[in-house]
Amino acid sequence: MVSPETTEVELKDQVVAINRVTKVVKGGKNLSFSALVVVGDQTGKVGYGLGKAKEVPAAIRKGIEKAKKTMIEVPLAGVTIPHAVLGCFGSGRVVLKPAPEGTGVIAGGAVRAVMESAGIRDVVTKSIGSANPHNVIKATFEGLKQLRSPAQVAQTRGLSLEEL
Repeated sequence: MVSPETTEVELKDQVVAINRVTKVVKGGKNLSFSALVVVGDQTGKVGYGLGKAKEVPAAIRKGIEKAKKTMIEVPLAGVTIPHAVLGCFGSGRVVLKPAPEGTGVIAGGAVRAVMESAGIRDVVTKSIGSANPHNVIKATFEGLKQLRSPAQVAQTRGLSLEEL
């Protein structure tokens, strides 16, 4: 039986954005922090979460907990993605393209955090439209959810992997 502590050790978390937010109330302003965090095991599982709290460390911790709950499985072709894909969320669009070995992660801040956490080492990306890290990460995840491995495509078409 695997304990939760052993799975947590394997996960790598990365803080993408920390934002100071204020709420104006009758007595003045309430200050708090929001943290956008990406968590992944670097073998194809990745998730993101938003945590809010009065202090930064508490917000990061809450974001990590939420990210662990929203993890998705990403099909990999070696250390890259199987095919090109376009992810959209709001006005944010992210183009993900597979790259030959040795290319590295060609990506901006928010997309780079997701790719590194997922274990994708060779990929070319382009973020179009919104530069808001929340929308960019959500668009990246929409793109990753669209990815299909060759085995999944063959099964959908009713063919064997060799026929494909």
